[in-house]
Order: sequence, then structure tokens, then C-alpha cells
Amino acid sequence: MRTTTKSSTRSTKASNATSRVTSRSATVEDAVSILTDDHDKVKKLFKQFEKHCKADNTEAKVETANMICMELTVHAMAEEEIFYPAARMAIKDDDLLNEAEVEHDSAKELIAQIQFMESDNPMYDAKVTVLGEYIDHHITEEEEEMFPKVRKAKVDLEELGEQLMMRKEELMAEIMSANGQINIEVLKQHALDAVSKKH
Repeated sequence: MRTTTKSSTRSTKASNATSRVTSRSATVEDAVSILTDDHDKVKKLFKQFEKHCKADNTEAKVETANMICMELTVHAMAEEEIFYPAARMAIKDDDLLNEAEVEHDSAKELIAQIQFMESDNPMYDAKVTVLGEYIDHHITEEEEEMFPKVRKAKVDLEELGEQLMMRKEELMAEIMSANGQINIEVLKQHALDAVSKKH
């Protein structure tokens, strides 16, 4: 939390400004790092899902699938609203950004199907597995092509990171209930909204 001072001396103001800048750079992750961390988190969740399937642990499997859907929903919304527009302006590669958005659309379709499907449906595991394959391909393209181009461009990645974190926190607050559980009805509504925006 920033403290204010009534001192009018230039040295104090300069010192405060320096400490704010230092504090910001020390606490704010840049946008690419945040998105990469999201990728790592969701990859681990897909591996957990696979283990639960092999162990025939339905409860853990469904809980993990819901976590995957929530993480991807929040990530995609924040990325589309904040990161992609900035990337599109900075790197001038419409083909790369258009492909990324189409990949998001395919993932959203599967997320919606998973959210409205019973876990005992024979297609449930297959849909989550295919979602994982889509996401794996998407992550590779972003991390190997898009992110390096954005890093080279003149983009304030810390400022974008701050915006991303704020938006992600807002979305998480909508989806998570007070007791820390996923509100499935809200997650389903987000899935429906995401799919309906496409059409």
C-alpha cells in the first residue's frame, strides 16, 4: 500500500517516486510471464485429470475438469480483452493473432460441452483429453511464436501484466464462491456467453 507524505521537498518526492517504481517492478509480473504461468498451471491440471481417469476416481476427475475449465475461461477472457489487442498493434501479425483467436473459439466450444455434460457420459473423458491436445498446440504456438515477437516489440509488459492480473482477479471473484469452491452455474454461464459471442 502506498503511503503519502505532506513534505514538499524535491528530494522526498523523488525518493517516493523511485520507491514506487522499484516496488512496482518488484511486485508486478510482466504479461508474458503471467500467461506462461497460466499455461504451466493448466498443463499440470490436464496431467492430474489423466491420472484420475486411470485411477477411476470420478469425483477427483470432475473436480479437476472444472478447474481446467475455470482456468482456461479466465485466461482466455483476460488474454482476449487485454493482451491480444496490444499484441495485434505491436507485432502487426494478423494471421498469428487470428489463428490464436480461432483456437480459443474451438476451446470454448469444448469447455461448454464439458460443462453441460454428465461425467458418466462416455464422451466426457474424450472431450477433456481433446481439449488438452488443443490447448497444448495453442500454448506451443503462443510461447514459440507470439510471445517472443511481443517481447521484442515496444510493449509495456508490466503495465499489461497489471491489467491482466486485475481482470483475472475480477473474473475469479465472479466464478469462485465465498467458501473457495467453483460456482458451477456461473462457470456454465461464462461458457454459454463465450460460445454465443462467436455466432
